[in-house]
Amino acid sequence: MGLLTQIVTLPLAPVRGVAWVMERVLETAEDSYYDPARVQQELAELEAELVAGHIDEETFDRREDELLDRLEEIKAFREGRL
Repeated sequence: MGLLTQIVTLPLAPVRGVAWVMERVLETAEDSYYDPARVQQELAELEAELVAGHIDEETFDRREDELLDRLEEIKAFREGRL
């Protein structure tokens, strides 16, 4: 970028700054949302609740299916299919 281009586009600097910040926020949110370790931790906690008798088998099965679907979604995202 030449000096003239920088001077001419200087009024757009705040917009570029906001866009950059929004990109970083989106990346952070995606990293958190598509983290398989969190889902695996939830699966372990769910199994512990079942073993402890805090939830019934039906609740366990329903929630386990949701978490396994979530893991499939994460896998698809990481493979670029989403």
